[in-house]
Amino acid sequence: MTTAGIRIRALEGLVDLLVCLAILYVVAVITGNTNSDRGSIGFDLWGIPAVVGYALCFIYFIVFEAISGATIGKLITRLRVVRERDGGPIGWGPAVIRNLFRFIDGFLFYLIGFVIICFSSKHQRLGDIVAGTIVIRHR
Repeated sequence: MTTAGIRIRALEGLVDLLVCLAILYVVAVITGNTNSDRGSIGFDLWGIPAVVGYALCFIYFIVFEAISGATIGKLITRLRVVRERDGGPIGWGPAVIRNLFRFIDGFLFYLIGFVIICFSSKHQRLGDIVAGTIVIRHR
């Protein structure tokens, strides 16, 4: 198994960020929180709509990784999340654990995750270490 390095994971993260922005925009459209009346394509989410949007983004990561081992970003960049011990599918438990730690890894624009990935021999972020998972290149 070849682990995924920081560059490809950054690209994957950018794609997933765009997916989450699309999810948040859809929530904004549904709740009437877009800025299109001002001639721009923006949105302003706060309160319950913001909570719903962020919850949907969190659920996106968990569901895609638990079912297929890959988010849309990982599918595009040919990456998979697998169990560290045997390379098997991660399932629901590790998917939830690694994504709960996304809040710590993502602190300061993913600075924490970036530093841990750079110093980890298997390019794992904190969520991967705790969940017993690794991100690999998938052929």
